[in-house]
Amino acid sequence: MSDPGEELHAHVRALFPLCRSITGAGLRDTLGYIARHIPLTVTEVPSGTAVLDWVVPPEWTVRGASILAMDGSTIIDFDRHTLHLLNYSAPFEGEVSRLDLEAHLHSLPAQPDLIPYVTSYYRRDWGFCLAHRDRLALGDARYRVRIDTELAPGSLSYGECVLPGEEEGEVLISAHSCHPSLANDNLSSIAVAIDLARILSARRRRFTWRFLFAPGTIGAICWLAANRDAAARIRHGLVLTCLGDPAPPSYKRSRRQDAPIDRYVEHVLRDEGFGERILPFTPTGYDERQFCSPGFDLPMGCLMRSPGGSFPEYHTSADTPDFVRPAALADSLRVLDRIATLIERDGIFASKAPYGEPQLGRRGLYDGAATAASRLALLWSLNLADGRHSLLDVAQRSGLAFAEVADATERLVAAGLVVQGSGTCVPDAGSSLSHPSSSRSAARHHQERTVPCAFS
Repeated sequence: MSDPGEELHAHVRALFPLCRSITGAGLRDTLGYIARHIPLTVTEVPSGTAVLDWVVPPEWTVRGASILAMDGSTIIDFDRHTLHLLNYSAPFEGEVSRLDLEAHLHSLPAQPDLIPYVTSYYRRDWGFCLAHRDRLALGDARYRVRIDTELAPGSLSYGECVLPGEEEGEVLISAHSCHPSLANDNLSSIAVAIDLARILSARRRRFTWRFLFAPGTIGAICWLAANRDAAARIRHGLVLTCLGDPAPPSYKRSRRQDAPIDRYVEHVLRDEGFGERILPFTPTGYDERQFCSPGFDLPMGCLMRSPGGSFPEYHTSADTPDFVRPAALADSLRVLDRIATLIERDGIFASKAPYGEPQLGRRGLYDGAATAASRLALLWSLNLADGRHSLLDVAQRSGLAFAEVADATERLVAAGLVVQGSGTCVPDAGSSLSHPSSSRSAARHHQERTVPCAFS
């Protein structure tokens, strides 16, 4: 049997060499890889298109970049590492002084051996990124610079995998797909999203599941601008990021703070022993800040292991496939699968026999083979089937496992005792247990009697 973690890690290794950005060939190649594993519809948004308060930028093409010493020796070469080139760098070729070159270099003095990831999407500039030790070693007076890039009319690409469900409502899973040569941020999440889509595609689905692979910020904005109708159908959603590092899972709540998705993830993480890793919403981070902008206010949180910026490898050349652990990827997928199960199985139910406890034995629900837990789950599910409590409410109040409560409720539905829906209980008019007034014949068998008060 194959190792799920190794299969997930294979996605990371395959995608790592591609030079991704918010537009261009690397992004399209990434979507092409995803499309070989799950059904994917790719949308191209032309450069110059107004999307909400933004405009789609020119498409970026990179063919090569280098810094050479005057003796012809290579100091920096894009072919050695994609992070060496300022992402979205404008083209440039010429001879520059050491002082002029310095204004176009980026490094990390606190992490002198690492190459930083730096972008210039919306500010035209050229530049290079390098280890700070190498920057300090630059001693020549002049250098030759060649940046063979192009910024020209083209388009921005994003991909969607849509798995239709049986009911109205959608679940949106979003993973940004623009970072070059960064394995945890965010190839880990692309890998996990691919396999979650494959798992769900083989199941019967209550909701439609929509997987969005788009460049950060501008990609989410493009999707929101073009999909207001789809956005209105979203009942639950998650932004995925940094799902392959060794830390335990963590979660940032949606802007609403108490949306069902917030409760689902918190329930799973508390059950896993990581309840302290629930973070409040902030208008910073990943694309949750776009989906949770006040005009949309979608019920979307952010699932991760280490939050962005909290680990030293973040946005540096140290974020390699070796940093991403197969076991962590597999665990992230397992946790997501648990959350997906909650999303699919939770609901509010109303009893059709709310007056008194219905007789379970004659319906085959209370046989001798039933366990104490399964019987208790039936009783709790019946008692809280008042059109107001969800199955998660039942599980949390009773202390029973959610799966036990959901299984019990399915049995009650099959027996005709409860029905899904919010509001009030819905007594079955044909049942003698539907209402006290409907059982007059039974009332004649009872005689009134006075019981003395024990404290009189």
